[in-house]
Amino acid sequence: MTFDTEASVSVPAPAPASAPTSRTSPAWHVLWARSNCEQLVHDQLAAKGFRVLLPTLDVWSRRGGVRRVCRAPMFAGYLFLHHALDKWSDVEVRKARGLVAILGDAWDRRAVVPAREIDAIQRVVGGGLPVLPYPFLKEGQRVRITRGPMADVEGILVRTRASKGLLVLSVELVSGSVAVEVDCTQAVPV
Repeated sequence: MTFDTEASVSVPAPAPASAPTSRTSPAWHVLWARSNCEQLVHDQLAAKGFRVLLPTLDVWSRRGGVRRVCRAPMFAGYLFLHHALDKWSDVEVRKARGLVAILGDAWDRRAVVPAREIDAIQRVVGGGLPVLPYPFLKEGQRVRITRGPMADVEGILVRTRASKGLLVLSVELVSGSVAVEVDCTQAVPV
């Protein structure tokens, strides 16, 4: 048996050591940035060629006694990265000044945001409609009402609709509860 040492075998060229290719598909990851460093992290990663999303909204700010509208991150302290994170890209992302962490357990087990949630955020940003910050409330969570006749009342949020929720108030000593419908825009997590 003879071996032909001159046989043409197609071997892919190795990727450059500085930028290995990823074997996973791109996904949306969450980056946690230091306070007021979201734009800094965004700019550094965008300059490196990463696809980064920093959704913003208009908020009123008062400086020197003058009120003006300025842009603020939609989710304070967070921005989103669309990339197939391999070990090399994970390290490159973590080099960004102002970055605290990439959410997840390890470089190969990063938390992933569903694409439909990111798509919804992008549509809101691109829609040109007014956007307001809103507290993240979950059913079964203890909340406090901030305004109106029920101001400073605490209870458990049982059911939510577009802007209405059912707030359950309990008196343990008498083992009794009552429920009242409240405006969820006036509720904040406790």
